Amino acid sequence: MTPARGHRDPDGPRHVRESLDEVVHDLAPQGAREFGALFGRWEEIVGPALAAHVRPVRVDDETLVVAADHPAWATQVRSLGSTLLAQIADAAGRAPARLAVVVRRA
Repeated sequence: MTPARGHRDPDGPRHVRESLDEVVHDLAPQGAREFGALFGRWEEIVGPALAAHVRPVRVDDETLVVAADHPAWATQVRSLGSTLLAQIADAAGRAPARLAVVVRRA
């Protein structure tokens, strides 16, 4: 039996947007809508060179946690902290208050 028109089968295919909204809400429940752009448009926001080595992990209590693949990239991101938060604010409408960087080798 197929679902009525306009009603989605919960076990059937979903729009990517629905799935991304759920993932973003899990990563950043305080501001899922505002920070959706952050996770979905990371490379566009920070540029391809930085995005190749640094990725957003989560937003905790107004702190954006990013993972860098090498200590040198972590240092670079820390020095660019306020600039990155400003770029995020431009893209998402607002930015987390703080930036935390962890090193996670790929």
